[in-house]
Amino acid sequence: MVRVAHPLCKEDEWQRKHQGRLSFSRAEIALLNSWLPEQQIVYHMLRYFMKNTQLTDSANDSGAGTLSNYHIKTLMLWSCELKPRSWWTDDFNLIRICVELLHTLADWLNDGRCPHYFISNCNLIQQFVNMYDTQVTANKLMSVTRQWLCEWYVDNYIQKCADERCPDSLLTSLWHPISSEPRGGLDSVVCLQKMVSAVVKIRQDLSPWRTSYNCQMFRNHIIADVSLHSLTLQTCLCWMHQLANADQVLSLFFTAMVSLHVAHKTMQGSLTDEMLDVLAALTYLQLNDVRRCVNARHSSLLSLNQAAVLMKVVANNSRSTVQLIQIELSKAYLHRALRCKDSDRYSIYCLANVYLAVLYYTTGQCDTAIDHCTLVTRSQDHSQCSSHVIQGELLPKIDDQVDSILGLAVFYQYIRAATLNEEQERRHVSVFTTELFAHYLYTKFLSATECQQLPQSSLAEQIRRYRSCVCNSREMFVTDVIAFILASRTRYTATDRELMTDRVKTKSLVIRQLDTSKLVELLQQSAVEYLTTCRELEAPICDSLFHVITTDFKALYAYKCGQYQRCLQLSVRNVRTLISRQMLGVLVYVCPELIQLMDDDIVSLIGLTVLANPPHNKSIFRCAISQLSLSLYLMTQCQIKLRHSVTSLDKTLDDVEFSRTNIVHGCEFDQLVLKFVTKKISR
Repeated sequence: MVRVAHPLCKEDEWQRKHQGRLSFSRAEIALLNSWLPEQQIVYHMLRYFMKNTQLTDSANDSGAGTLSNYHIKTLMLWSCELKPRSWWTDDFNLIRICVELLHTLADWLNDGRCPHYFISNCNLIQQFVNMYDTQVTANKLMSVTRQWLCEWYVDNYIQKCADERCPDSLLTSLWHPISSEPRGGLDSVVCLQKMVSAVVKIRQDLSPWRTSYNCQMFRNHIIADVSLHSLTLQTCLCWMHQLANADQVLSLFFTAMVSLHVAHKTMQGSLTDEMLDVLAALTYLQLNDVRRCVNARHSSLLSLNQAAVLMKVVANNSRSTVQLIQIELSKAYLHRALRCKDSDRYSIYCLANVYLAVLYYTTGQCDTAIDHCTLVTRSQDHSQCSSHVIQGELLPKIDDQVDSILGLAVFYQYIRAATLNEEQERRHVSVFTTELFAHYLYTKFLSATECQQLPQSSLAEQIRRYRSCVCNSREMFVTDVIAFILASRTRYTATDRELMTDRVKTKSLVIRQLDTSKLVELLQQSAVEYLTTCRELEAPICDSLFHVITTDFKALYAYKCGQYQRCLQLSVRNVRTLISRQMLGVLVYVCPELIQLMDDDIVSLIGLTVLANPPHNKSIFRCAISQLSLSLYLMTQCQIKLRHSVTSLDKTLDDVEFSRTNIVHGCEFDQLVLKFVTKKISR
């Protein structure tokens, strides 16, 4: 219900304030969104025509004395319902359809009846006071012909679109010869077709330039927002939501820049709670509740839950770069849970340490995994451990034994329910008791071949402690029993009389700080993968204007990782391609996030450039390097690192001199880089 008075009652003060009408705007939006593209185009053109010929006076449905946009909407709603699909789509002719619908509207005005789409006994024509104006409007609509409407659209719509979207130089060459042709009869239709074709051709010719330019502008906005402003979880989610509905390339570019930004900030200090939540949202979109994420920073239970969400995702996926990042984030959330003041509640301490032991073992850090198991097995108080259990669905692949145990537990539950003719129990059976599972993992890790470099403890003594814990446990699951049986069969060479190397005695076991070096490496690797995908997506679009090398970031990262042969192969291919086409490739705008991928020499050149020519504003885009110059630099550095012959370096020098003379020209930073390359080769 909307507080709007009837047009005939607006003069009455009381009725003007107290009358209302029913609104069907939500239903109308749903219907309009279901229309065919052809129907939406017709609706747009009808509204444009009625407004610019002053046959409607407003965008609402309350106009008196003239038609309103609501009459056009009502006309379209009825037409979409009554006309078959073929009437709209078969041999689609915009002019024909618009003329027929305008004549239908004229008939409604002549009959004095415009039926409301939702209320059967409501006549939208009754609101008109002056029936003379109604007749005049009907006569104008009925007089519209196809030829006249063609000419009107050429002069008032097509030309206006061209003026707004096309440069003057192109309009002069394409528009005026067409506009000077005679009008009338079939010539109007031909003229309209030529006009539309001209505008389409202009936009197609300009599309690659505009696409490239707009894309770079948006990239600059993304870089500036991520680098200069304080990136938060809320702003990150806003960017992600907007870009997901806008452009795939920009969405991937934003993900890459955020990954590099977090890596850059983490190397400078530590992984903050804000950056941790940003990464979690970036890699797993369901972690998007800002308030819950903020509350979890001070709650061990909520931090544990966030780690569990990521672990559940990782447990069912292959080990891609994103999944490896999610494992590192799970570790970070578990470490944060242990740092919280309430970590001793609800057995969070033991639970988090067991999950950390599993994750560290999964990533090959067996020493750290054993330490976290020891923190649980040597804990004096397990009175609250029954409040939480180890969930099998959260565990990544440990070994075949654990998988078999969980499978047998589920199978046992199914057989028991079927035999006793009972409904399946709703509680999970694929779980382990926290303390007992820590003993199992401790035994597993000590016997693993990867851990032979550690001081070899007596497995017999460990299994004895394991057995004692099983016997004294107040509550256990069938999975715990199976795990103990399998662990007790572990073969070992040590004797019972061998003293156990108690890690508690040899060193003080404390909760280690999270090592973020692996996370930083994975973030850089992931960012390079995203940036390479962006290059591959934009290359076909811009190929008609300039050649886009798709492997420049791969080569840059390979050099950073010391893979000089791989970097050399990619760089040589890139240089040959660009020189053969005499193109620079696209520019790589240097910002703090991208500097971490470059070596010390390039970073020094950037620093000298900034010192020599300080920017007048706070722009982060101090300099840019072309793909050609970057590839020549990497190519030279790799040849020097790999001790290539003088002949090979001389060929590279020829490529550098040719590029400086024939391609680079006025690009100052490119010239500086190529001069540096020349000096490197000459030495």
